[in-house]
Amino acid sequence: MALREGFTTGSAATAAAMAAFARLLGAEVQEFVSCPLPPFEETDDGILFPAGRLDIPISSVMLHEKNNSVRALVIKDGGDDPDATHQAGIEAEVALCPAEHLLPHEGEIFLPGPPPLVLRGGRGIGRVTLPGLPVAVGEPAINPVPRKQILAGLKEVAAQYACKAGLVVTLSVPNGESIARKTLNPRLGILGGISILGTHGTVRPYSHDAWKASILEGLSVAQAVNCPRILLTTGRRSERLLNGLFPHEREQAFVQVADFAEFSLRSAVESGFRDIIWGCFFGKLVKLAQGQGHTHAHSAPLDMNRLALWCAESASQGASDLKQAIAACTTANQALDLILPRPDAMKILHSLAQKAKHVAESFAPGASVRLYLFSLDDDKELLHL
Repeated sequence: MALREGFTTGSAATAAAMAAFARLLGAEVQEFVSCPLPPFEETDDGILFPAGRLDIPISSVMLHEKNNSVRALVIKDGGDDPDATHQAGIEAEVALCPAEHLLPHEGEIFLPGPPPLVLRGGRGIGRVTLPGLPVAVGEPAINPVPRKQILAGLKEVAAQYACKAGLVVTLSVPNGESIARKTLNPRLGILGGISILGTHGTVRPYSHDAWKASILEGLSVAQAVNCPRILLTTGRRSERLLNGLFPHEREQAFVQVADFAEFSLRSAVESGFRDIIWGCFFGKLVKLAQGQGHTHAHSAPLDMNRLALWCAESASQGASDLKQAIAACTTANQALDLILPRPDAMKILHSLAQKAKHVAESFAPGASVRLYLFSLDDDKELLHL
């Protein structure tokens, strides 16, 4: 069965802003908004042609007569790949302002339009405090592509109703601050809420692009705050264990890279890092030793026969029995359970780690890669080299 796509926080914010703007200009409350999707092709006349469109449901629209504005709410839908922002309420409040009076204050974003637009980050929208991100320090965490997407959507509404006034748009996420604690935003220096993101407007289930973008963002911030080395881990657990060994490293120096071994190592070198530390468990180490650039179980199955041969070659005694036993294993952890009780266990593990280190350094030319291997059973460090 095909997995259901969702839409980004950028698309949610765009649809909410469009619905609020249209209602402010006298339109009926809309059940759905046809949201333009990036990337956009821009003409010499400033017209933004979207790559596609998506009908996004509008949850509510409310008129505020006191300040002559309209607020619309969209519930963000992550599809079959829900993340921390799935089902979050994304609000946009739109107010008109004479174009000649439209001046942004510090920490606001000015988009010249037309229509000219001041974009504000309200409650639950993070604010950038560290360099290295595509948003300037001090600005609300609304990424460049969603900014263009919001402007494109508002251009369409302005053209439909022949409105030439300037706009003030305030984006809010009522529970954004609590949601952000479940993301990497605090580590990246985005404080007080979530980010408005999205390069394509839709969310593809289990997208590799999203993971890679997260890795690149982490590396960029680590470089911008002058971390002398980068510490890559395959997940939260290995990061926690590696952090215990390097408690004085800056939080930004730690980047979770999941299964993207080759991509993250090459990207670390491209970001200027020459001292790289890699923390992982046995299965990922073996896959790295076997030359797997992407270590997910579906795309990179373990070659147990190859592992059995390597272990036998390093064994001091009983090589034939060990080879046969490991070849019969179905998981790396089963093989590790056979290795650890042996008197030559560290010799075998060291040999495997050397192979993994060699592959890692081939993915990171010019850099030194140090490996730390942890035990899944008791969270202990088994070795490092």
